[in-house]
Amino acid sequence: MADPKGFLKTQQREVPARRPIPIRLMDWKEVYEAGDRDTLVRQAGRCMDCGVPFCHQGCPLGNLIPEWNDLTWRGDDHDAIDRLHATNNFPEFTGRLCPAPCESSCVLGINQPPVTIKQVEVSIIDQAFEEGWVTPLIPERLSGKTVAVIGSGPAGLAAAQQLTRAGHTVAVYERDEKIGGLLRYGIPDFKMEKIHIDRRIEQMEAEGTRFRPGVNIGTDISWEDLKQRYDAVVVATGAMIPRDLAIPGRDLNGVHFAMDYLVQSNRAVDGQTVEDQIHAQGKHVVVLGGGDTGADCIGTAHRHGAASVTNLAIGQQPPAERPSNQPWPTFPNLFEISSAHEEGGTREFLVSTVEFLNDGKGNVRAVRVAETEFKDGARVPKAGTEREIPADLVLLALGFTGPERDIAASTLDVSLSDRGNISRDDNYATAEEGVFVAGDAGRGQSLIVWAIAEGRAAAAAVDRYLEGDTLLPSPVSPTDRGFAIL
Repeated sequence: MADPKGFLKTQQREVPARRPIPIRLMDWKEVYEAGDRDTLVRQAGRCMDCGVPFCHQGCPLGNLIPEWNDLTWRGDDHDAIDRLHATNNFPEFTGRLCPAPCESSCVLGINQPPVTIKQVEVSIIDQAFEEGWVTPLIPERLSGKTVAVIGSGPAGLAAAQQLTRAGHTVAVYERDEKIGGLLRYGIPDFKMEKIHIDRRIEQMEAEGTRFRPGVNIGTDISWEDLKQRYDAVVVATGAMIPRDLAIPGRDLNGVHFAMDYLVQSNRAVDGQTVEDQIHAQGKHVVVLGGGDTGADCIGTAHRHGAASVTNLAIGQQPPAERPSNQPWPTFPNLFEISSAHEEGGTREFLVSTVEFLNDGKGNVRAVRVAETEFKDGARVPKAGTEREIPADLVLLALGFTGPERDIAASTLDVSLSDRGNISRDDNYATAEEGVFVAGDAGRGQSLIVWAIAEGRAAAAAVDRYLEGDTLLPSPVSPTDRGFAIL
């Protein structure tokens, strides 16, 4: 274990400070300052020698958290990255973007602030890249089998890397001009700079994975042709259909889906030319939806120089402390202040959006809202509480309803489930021979850690399909909806 008395000597969480708000709003770099080594070691030393380490339960990847906490505390950083990579292909992604269900299930968190697991994780991988310890793992033999992976988000990349290392020839197809999916174009740089994607892609290319950006399956290549070219196909296209809000004024200029706004902004930050970019400069911005995508819109609008930013949520404000009906070690729904919320704007809860108001020229000028009340279990606007909020730009960050339907419309034997996701069995396989599904395309919108876990598990299923057996780990089942243990 780490320091036997660490959790007694250090009882508070210590994480790197965020850069001053006036400074970070002037650029798109990550918001956190560099961490201090002594603080990191001290925090890793708080990890207890738990009889049952529930952090394993909280992590769908089954990360060996106590082991790499111990190695970090001892200064054995090279072994720490080996233990981290044993279960997680991309800790540089999860260490920045995962909401850390492992910390919610930390045993120390029963009566103290939990161990700063995410911070230790991201510090291990960042040091490993800096020291040159992240090297290609080239397979010793090639199987002669070929696999196409459709989609280059975390699920697709994890599946591709695992299958390449198993000796298969893997090609990753991505319709965007660069690899990374929503990691690249959906996540603002202030949460994760894209160098973290680029250097991981460089490693994967050296291992033998082939990348095919700018290819839209179903248009440039049919699903049927793809199936003929490869021995197996992994569909990891994500759940990209946004949830809409069908109220009067929805068709006004200035009302957009959040992801349209974020993707354009991320392309511009990348140096690309974006015609007619949706921009918040000088505008009154209203963001509908209180999740991570909404927070990303808020932070982006601040950096664009918005005149004001208002965030509306239809539900109640979550509690600041773990409620009794969400006991340890479950992942609680708590009120959080992200870096974007910290930067300004207004957050309102129990607000129902009733109508988008026209300025007489086809543009949105305001949002009419009302208090939310509950009737027969439904959330509805309360009569007599209507009011207007000025708005030149409205962003709908209401979640996603499932994957795009093109593969289901092909002649392949692929269908959608009742939830709108691509149907699959317990081995990630569709009814079409040789076609598998991983990540949000199969389970619906979820966390990045679940996407990586499913990518790894689907890779094991594909390897078993191609070879009759597999040595690849399979951390989760498609039917898992909560925690998983490796």
